[in-house]
Amino acid sequence: MHAVSLFTIGYEDRNIDEFIARLQKNGIETLIDVRETPASRKPGFSKSKLSQYLETANIKYLHVKALGSPKVLRQELEEEKDYSRFFDKYRKYLNTQIGVLKSLYKDTIVNESSCLMCLERDPHYCHRMVVAEKIKEVDGNGLKIKHI
Repeated sequence: MHAVSLFTIGYEDRNIDEFIARLQKNGIETLIDVRETPASRKPGFSKSKLSQYLETANIKYLHVKALGSPKVLRQELEEEKDYSRFFDKYRKYLNTQIGVLKSLYKDTIVNESSCLMCLERDPHYCHRMVVAEKIKEVDGNGLKIKHI
């Protein structure tokens, strides 16, 4: 079995055209939205509009609410600005979602060029980095994570 790649992307500071062009440039077939609430004030990035744009670009859209950061954790991060604590708590939460991670890996990631999406441009300040790390654990075969 060969090592699979998993991409991640944030849409912060990007417009929808640039965002989709980046996905296409990297051969993404499925965009996996890991926001708990897939809404955005940024034009084109709310669930229904984003899925329409992606469909036009021949990219599948998949929203996985269970992998979103719970609201209580986001609020705590907003108040305390403690990313270390946030990531520790989110990792514990994610441990309750192992079935979701395994299904996502087996049904999508090993079969299609996939990309996790959230807001933050820098993956080191986004929960999608933790999701990618957990999927790498599920893979157990050298999954390559590429932030685009």
